[in-house]
Amino acid sequence: MATVITAAGALIHNEGNPYFAGTSTVATTQREHGPIKRSSTESYTKEDSFSNEKGQSDPEVLLAEKIDEAELEKRRKHERYMKFRPYILGAVALVILGWWISSIVLKATRHRWIVQTFFAWSFILIIAFRFIPNSVVTRPVEAVWGPLVQQPWYKLPYRTRLAIGWLCLLGIVFGSAFGFPLHLGTTYGDRAISVLGLFVFQCCFWATSKRRSEIPWPTIIVGLFLQQAIALFVLKSGAGFSIFKWIATLAGDFLSQANAGSGFFFDAETTAKHWFFVNTLGSIIFFVAFVQMMYYLGVMQWIIKNFAWLFFKLMNVSGAEAVVAAASPWIGQGESACLVRPYVDLMTESELHVTMTSGFSTIAGSVLAAYISLGVPPQNLVTSSVMSIPASIAISKMRMPETEEPVTRGQVTIDRGEAGKHAPANALHAFSQGAVFGLIVAGQILTNVLTVLALVAMINGLLTWIGHGFGINRLTLELVIGYIFYPITFFLGVPRAEILRVSQLFATKLIANEFSAYLDLQSITRSEFPLSPRAYTIASYGLCGFANLGSLGIQIGVLGALAPSRGKVIARIALSAMICGFMSTLQTAGIVGMLV
Repeated sequence: MATVITAAGALIHNEGNPYFAGTSTVATTQREHGPIKRSSTESYTKEDSFSNEKGQSDPEVLLAEKIDEAELEKRRKHERYMKFRPYILGAVALVILGWWISSIVLKATRHRWIVQTFFAWSFILIIAFRFIPNSVVTRPVEAVWGPLVQQPWYKLPYRTRLAIGWLCLLGIVFGSAFGFPLHLGTTYGDRAISVLGLFVFQCCFWATSKRRSEIPWPTIIVGLFLQQAIALFVLKSGAGFSIFKWIATLAGDFLSQANAGSGFFFDAETTAKHWFFVNTLGSIIFFVAFVQMMYYLGVMQWIIKNFAWLFFKLMNVSGAEAVVAAASPWIGQGESACLVRPYVDLMTESELHVTMTSGFSTIAGSVLAAYISLGVPPQNLVTSSVMSIPASIAISKMRMPETEEPVTRGQVTIDRGEAGKHAPANALHAFSQGAVFGLIVAGQILTNVLTVLALVAMINGLLTWIGHGFGINRLTLELVIGYIFYPITFFLGVPRAEILRVSQLFATKLIANEFSAYLDLQSITRSEFPLSPRAYTIASYGLCGFANLGSLGIQIGVLGALAPSRGKVIARIALSAMICGFMSTLQTAGIVGMLV
């Protein structure tokens, strides 16, 4: 709770401003010790003043004076803000409270009371805990939790605690698969295969572990339990489905606002066609620009830090691992590592593996619009990414357990960056810089999709020509790797008649990228023989991740630039991390197969 309250304060304090981030030594000195006083080395004499009058001014002295004046002005603004802050935040809280009361009274919005209550009271509590001491909550919780839960639990032998954890995991797995009524076209046999697949996957991870004796089983159990619990909360509870559907709908509506910008360059008829170049790339540029502005204001850091704190506490991983894993579904595989930039070069091999695996197993908010425009249900995308966070940590720790002592063990730290000459002057400037960066991201996506699809088509044409010599009419990469993935797809619980079609989609994702795989899924959906609802749901979850050969190069390039001394280690474990990320998304799809 202390961490939450501190993070909330960071949000209210406009944490994105370099002045509050403490990047300026002068500003820090003024806040702690009052106005800056010149030292003997900084003072200048009458001779200096005389020389200044003659136009022979010392540039360093003038620069120091300007910095002093700017910092004093910032301090005055901060003092004025601190004086009126209780009234400002109190007024904001009252407005939010009034909105909540009105929204649950009005008939038109009453049906959304769960989401509205969650949204309104989250912000009200953030504001309230800025003024309420955290001891009001932490002391009663500690008085109950410590003697009644924590102390008795840790008095039990380690193997006993481990056995209880396995029993709880087995209970939620079998309860999920066989405790709910069947959907149309699904049998208990299909769900049983999904359960069997989960155990087969875990046995394979254990068998291929680099150090089986060092596997942190509590982390594995908690990760699998969280993955199952999130799926249950979303798919089998009205509140969970409403919250995640609201998040997905909000994301879709937010990204669709970029169409107003696209409409400035294209007519309404062209915009309504939802072309990739017109709509999707515009949404990507808009989203990246917005995220950059939120970074400047400190909002993204606050959200990610608190989200990371949850996994840091539950799964007993290092702070750097928690931050990267929590950030990957929202800002992408490369940008998430930049949040812990000072520590990347100091990461252990296991930490680097988790960092890469979490990037491969999730998507980024910047491409969410692209998948939604292809007809993929938004709630499937959001749920899959959130489920993959604990799954990627658990799978990575089983594949490559920790044997060293991480630098960020016991703390959650997010790099704020350094205020350099390219630092934005204000939020609008940050938005503008983000738009330029978004153009680069959109260009990379456009060129990668174009060239990769062309390369795969070329290889498929060559294979088809070779296949004709053996009497095979349609020999392609998707067909070959699809047969290799056939047993894996079988263990996800896909109906027998559709296994090959779904496995070929997974092959397309691995060889090319998830864009082309979702395009193929869209084509199948619009064809005369679409996938069944069960097969479609499993496929849409299993394709939601960056695990492909193109992303492999991106991960190596980004982490290699952030950690030059760890380049060989990164290159050595990159393929393992990509496979683990790929299997993480498939495991998520298999767990969903237990519930649909």
